[in-house]
Amino acid sequence: MATCRTTYDGAHEGWGPVSRLREFDLTPCFEEGILLSTLLVLLLVVSLFRLWATKPEIAEPTRTLTTRSASVLKAKLVFLGAAFSVSLANIAFVAFGHIRVPVFQSYILEPLALLPAIFLTHANHKRTRTSSSTLLLFWPTYTVALLIWGRTLATIYSGNISDIIVPLALHFGVLLFGLFSFALELIAPKFELDIDDEVDETHVENPVISANIFSRWSFGYMTPTLKKGAKDYITDKDLPSLLKEDQAAELGQKLTDALAKRKSLYLGLAVAYGKPFAFALFLKLVQDCLSFLQPQFLRWLLSFITDYQDAREGLLGERPTPLIGFSYALLMFLASVLQTIILHQYFQRVFETGLRVRAGLVTVIYQKSLRISNDGQGRSTGEVVSLMSVDSTRLQEFCTYGLIIISGTFQIILAFVSLYNLLGWSAFVGVAIMVFSIPLNAFTANILKKLQLKQMKSRDKRTKMMSELLNNIKSIKLYAWDYAFMNRVMRVRNDEELKNLRKIGIVGSLNSSLWSGIPFLVAFSSFATAAYISPTPLTADIIFPAISLFMLLQFPLAMFAMVISNLIEAIVSVKRISSFLDSEELQTDARDVILKENIQDGDEVLSIANAEFYWSKDGKEPTLQDINLTVRKGELIAVLGQVGAGKSSLLSAIIGAMRRTEGKIGVYGTVAYVPQNPWIMSGTIKDNILFSHHYDETFYNLVLDACALRPDLALLSHGDMTEVGEKGITLSGGQRARVALARAIYARADLVLLDDVLAAVDAHVARHIYDHVVGPDGLLATKARILVTNSISFLTGCSNIVLIRRGIILESGSFETIMSNNHGEIQKLIREHTRAPSSGASTPFPRTGEVTPQEDNSTLVPSPTNDSPPSLSTIEEKLKRRNSYGRSQIKLPTRSRLPISEGIQQEHSEKGRVKSSVYRRYIEACSTSGFALFIAAIVVAQAFSILSNFALRSWSEDNRQTRENRGITKYLALSGIAQLLSVFFFAIATVALLLLCALRSSKQLHDNMLNSLIHAPLSFFEQTPTGRVLNIFSKDIYNIDSVLPRTIQSMFRTMATCIGIIIVIGIFFPIFLVVVPPLAWFYVRVMTYYLDTSRELKRLDAVSRSPIFAWFSESIAGLSTIRAFGQEEIFLTNHKKKVDANQICYMPSVLINRWLAVRLEFVGTCIIFVVSNLALVALITTGVDAALVGLVLSYALNTTSALNWVVRSASDVEQNIVSVERILHYVELKPEAPYEIPDTEPKSWPTAGEVKFVDYATKYRPELDLVLKDINVTVNAKEKIGICGRTGSGKSSFLLALFRILEATQGGIEIDGVDISKIGLRNLRSAISIVPQSPDLFEGTLRENIDPVGTYQDADIWRALEQVRLKEFVEGLEGGLEATVKEGGSSLSAGQRQLLCFARALLRKTKILVLDEATSAVDLDTDKAIQEIIRGPEFADVTLLTIAHRLNTIIDYDRILVLGSGRVVEFDSPKVLLDKKDSQFYSLALEAGLA
Repeated sequence: MATCRTTYDGAHEGWGPVSRLREFDLTPCFEEGILLSTLLVLLLVVSLFRLWATKPEIAEPTRTLTTRSASVLKAKLVFLGAAFSVSLANIAFVAFGHIRVPVFQSYILEPLALLPAIFLTHANHKRTRTSSSTLLLFWPTYTVALLIWGRTLATIYSGNISDIIVPLALHFGVLLFGLFSFALELIAPKFELDIDDEVDETHVENPVISANIFSRWSFGYMTPTLKKGAKDYITDKDLPSLLKEDQAAELGQKLTDALAKRKSLYLGLAVAYGKPFAFALFLKLVQDCLSFLQPQFLRWLLSFITDYQDAREGLLGERPTPLIGFSYALLMFLASVLQTIILHQYFQRVFETGLRVRAGLVTVIYQKSLRISNDGQGRSTGEVVSLMSVDSTRLQEFCTYGLIIISGTFQIILAFVSLYNLLGWSAFVGVAIMVFSIPLNAFTANILKKLQLKQMKSRDKRTKMMSELLNNIKSIKLYAWDYAFMNRVMRVRNDEELKNLRKIGIVGSLNSSLWSGIPFLVAFSSFATAAYISPTPLTADIIFPAISLFMLLQFPLAMFAMVISNLIEAIVSVKRISSFLDSEELQTDARDVILKENIQDGDEVLSIANAEFYWSKDGKEPTLQDINLTVRKGELIAVLGQVGAGKSSLLSAIIGAMRRTEGKIGVYGTVAYVPQNPWIMSGTIKDNILFSHHYDETFYNLVLDACALRPDLALLSHGDMTEVGEKGITLSGGQRARVALARAIYARADLVLLDDVLAAVDAHVARHIYDHVVGPDGLLATKARILVTNSISFLTGCSNIVLIRRGIILESGSFETIMSNNHGEIQKLIREHTRAPSSGASTPFPRTGEVTPQEDNSTLVPSPTNDSPPSLSTIEEKLKRRNSYGRSQIKLPTRSRLPISEGIQQEHSEKGRVKSSVYRRYIEACSTSGFALFIAAIVVAQAFSILSNFALRSWSEDNRQTRENRGITKYLALSGIAQLLSVFFFAIATVALLLLCALRSSKQLHDNMLNSLIHAPLSFFEQTPTGRVLNIFSKDIYNIDSVLPRTIQSMFRTMATCIGIIIVIGIFFPIFLVVVPPLAWFYVRVMTYYLDTSRELKRLDAVSRSPIFAWFSESIAGLSTIRAFGQEEIFLTNHKKKVDANQICYMPSVLINRWLAVRLEFVGTCIIFVVSNLALVALITTGVDAALVGLVLSYALNTTSALNWVVRSASDVEQNIVSVERILHYVELKPEAPYEIPDTEPKSWPTAGEVKFVDYATKYRPELDLVLKDINVTVNAKEKIGICGRTGSGKSSFLLALFRILEATQGGIEIDGVDISKIGLRNLRSAISIVPQSPDLFEGTLRENIDPVGTYQDADIWRALEQVRLKEFVEGLEGGLEATVKEGGSSLSAGQRQLLCFARALLRKTKILVLDEATSAVDLDTDKAIQEIIRGPEFADVTLLTIAHRLNTIIDYDRILVLGSGRVVEFDSPKVLLDKKDSQFYSLALEAGLA
């Protein structure tokens, strides 16, 4: 045990700690035995622990250092070795020189502690990526301790320093070598790259990996990023990669595991991400304690000034030493620095937790979406996007500030304990006011909760409508429903959402006013009570520490309002997300999937026995019942049936999308699926075909030829690398179908499900596909195939034909068996439609052995091996080659980072500073007068707040001089009224901002953006992913609704506070004004330096957020395909990478925020230090009163946080104004031609229906080639015109030109003699009806889908339904015309959707009707009936333009228009064209079996 001996000079002071002999000093025994020894023992213990922790089996294995790093290590070891040697020499000198030292054991401890430090240096440098925190903390602390010890020795031996010069020199020698080692320790270890290291070119190492503890505390590792941002526009490629623990894959897995054990989302989030959050709470509580030490230090300083002043005036005895005052100032400075470090470590952790919560939730929500059943799909895509964008962000924001609920309560307790020490029991009058305010706060919180819940529902409703609008934009434009849909969205936005937002603004304003007024009431009541009942006068050393405490109290109370609002929003969001995560999932045992290897011909691939399937668990009747079906390898099964019979449902049951209640279903291999409405991803055509499988060039080329895609690719600018828009919107219907088919072939699955794939393509292409893909000689001949079809053309090659009626397999058998059954339904169907080709819906029964003309079989199969022949022409060789291809192998996603913006068109993002015009336009949208009122109210409120404190300063000085509480009523009344007016004007400012400005700007910006969007050309939607637009309408609109007004209020309020602080300090210490200009310059420079990077990061964050929602929207649209191919994990992985791409952009913005805050607060702390020292200098030289110092310092203490909040809130404003910038970009979209042109609308037009193309030419976009050239066509009134041609001939462009979706490049179009370019688009599109190939339906009722504008009577609607054979079906639905249609019409079959679109056309009764392969998805009988309606009296006076893939539907039309390469090839009657053997129509008819 250490003993305290007589010190160097023979005096014995004991362990102290404070010296009895010297003023303001410690005892040598305390310094050596406690101060130095404690540090050395800590170094010894921690070094040994760290040595154990850096063992190779625990830490990273030893790697090869770079040459420079190896030299640094050697130098460090040399310096530490020297320090160890000097320390040993010191022991020897003291021991053998018989030097009397206070605590000899401390001398022995020094080398003992340095020895393991040497080994630690070596181990840490060789096995870790960062400097040793132990050594970095030890040497500065040891330096301070030795300086204190050295000062004591210098004081004791002030006259004879030579007596202790040797031990002093040796001690400082150890320190000098140690500091050299410390300087080198700041350089992080660097290693050579191993040969085996995987190099990812997109990877940028995260600087935190090698950052030392000081860099982590100061966030200095972000300085290179800021430097880069200041020199150049920063891009996502400059940003560091995420740490493993911050990656979405890790975060999603943590939350999934937590939720698997605990059903509650609250508990799941706490378990998954709670540890750093809990440590952040500990840091915050420590910081709170330090923040409440400041008023205590202020009290001591003011007491010292009062004592010094009284001593000068002769009221006290001896003056205290000025060192005491300067020590208090130093303590305030150090406490403030420590407080800053701890506070921002806390902030970093809560922000990181928030980011992790958001990434984890977004990942889990996406994961759930892939597994959700049909029952759980009640939510629209827009609603789930809202969960991912708004609700997860709300939980992120709650993580950021949520701990203030605990911390704030702790601060309030600390404040009242401190106030009790100052004011006694009077302080508890304030506690009583606080307690009484709690029920009031609970009441307002409850109202806010209800309003927030209502607001979220309204926002969901609007987002859902926007999703529907964007998904159906083509139909909306073609039908001229623009205003109807826009009004629906604006009705929800303005009548529900903004009305509710106004109520939230009023209640929120009252709430914040309440919380800013409570500290004033607490202070006022406490001072008044203390003044009246306390005998002690309220002097400066009581009033101003109390004011500082009240100011500290103001922060948690003010934040309570916001945090409680955040908490309410978070609770609502957790309930909404929990509800979604609890949704019904797909039945896991709906089918048995067994992946058999080496399946042989004749082996079972699919077996369904006595199975019964439901779409919903609450379904009353099964969709499919008593299903028995066996499919073997090599078999082709055809499935026939009427619209809504259950054909597509059978395929859905096979891929596991339906609920099985009885029987069994077994799948014994992999599955590929082509849905009736082909799903195409946004990406290249090649990506769509490969679909995450390994690229096999030979087989890939084989697939392109088999699907007849070569001619299409030749027309595209970049071939198969051409980017296609979301849902393949830039491709024609036939091209989409063939790309989806190519995907299924390329997968080389054992079972291929084809849902009416031949309906969307031209007849000759259908024959080609059958011959080379589906049929007995096709690429899929060795696979099990199920072909759902409404065509009877290709039944001869089927192994088995199945007829489904009302969910039951009515008949099945081989073609021969069926044809021999004279009473069979299938035979009846075949005979009937083979006899009557002119009215049937399919190409007639083909001749045996007929193949597609012009087909060069040798181009189908390029040689995959060197010894194979260059071409394979015989069937036997083809089959041999085809059999050599096994299942395609999945290609797992790479580790490389994704680009932040994807799509045909990269998302628009500005560069550099936000333009002043953006601010100006926002203020104009807000109302200039409202904004001026807001600023004026803020300034007046701050002026009254300062006046209140001046009254207290005068009162305290009066009390000091008179030694009693005088003028209570006068001073308190003045202070109270001023403070009350301050609260009142702050309330006016809040109301002015939220109600007069924010609501007005929100309405104007949203409505203008919606109006611009609805009038944007269709090409914009083809190039822009839906998720990108939805992100603007959800996240950015939320920002301008709620976030931006709060940040603007915070910025102006804190700016007013800062200006007030500068004015107060400047009045009493004019010399302080000298440092204001350089200080302001520094702040502006730092802010600019920071904002250059911060602004770009905010933009990158906004741009990188959109692909997450675009990917989600795409995934939901292709859910059946993703599930069928078993690619849920691939899509989930890609989703996680998109989340990571967003996190990479967001994480640095959090860190540079902390970087800025640490530096600004340090400068603020320096201001406090300078002001307090100026006050002490003034006290010692000229004299100054404590009340004045108290007033100035109480303001200066708030400088740190106030200046920090100014810069932060100003940067928040600039970051969030980016949302306005993005919205304004959409507002300024180039519009289509005017919708309405006054005085140009012809009356009762069109009357006849004559259509005339005159020298017409057009292109899709200015930079592209012409798609239609020199079109000169006249369609007479009431004529029936069939339009045909090969893929890419311009058929769809011809129709789009008629609707002016494409504008003329030259020439024009006339309808009944009126140039359509001279009238408004609305007039034009209302005058033409269309039945598109892809039927677009939206969520709502059947009535709303048939007649969205609400212009027709029920009787008209029922008649139209009857004509399209849907009346019986609709009558059977619950609610009839009011029956609910799910998003995208998913509750109806494809055929039913197409018939509903036909009903729309029947209702409109226009003179011109356009049919774009309008009956491709319906059965033969229904098609026959519709063809009869078209040819009947209903359409006798209608001009009919029909694009036909199946020529038999137009063979009896008046004339046929054949297009080729965008030109008119032929235009004459079918008879004339068929008589010309060299005509293109004849060749098309020949291929289709009609000639």
